Amino acid sequence: MKQLEVQIMGQNYMLGCPENSDIRLLEAVHTVDSAMCQIRDAGKVKARDRIAVLAALNLAYQLLEPAPAPAPAPEQATDAPDAASQASQAQLKALLERLDTALASPNPAH
Repeated sequence: MKQLEVQIMGQNYMLGCPENSDIRLLEAVHTVDSAMCQIRDAGKVKARDRIAVLAALNLAYQLLEPAPAPAPAPEQATDAPDAASQASQAQLKALLERLDTALASPNPAH
């Protein structure tokens, strides 16, 4: 396993890193470092261990927060089509009928 030396809130750490995971680990380090520095810079907490616990809780909360539900597709939004949808369907039906009529009539010679 590869070893990476990183710095979190000004302190050096040697971390084991699986092969081909350097970038992902460095992104995680950056996320933790940013979270801890924000808490420290707010000035309310000074102890490094308390800052680490608060940062871990904040990050865990963000991970566990449910993702917003995707918006339903327009055709699934309601069971009954609204007036605008019915008008659009009527226009589409009329256009299709005109197209069928035009395709059915014999082409004039050019």
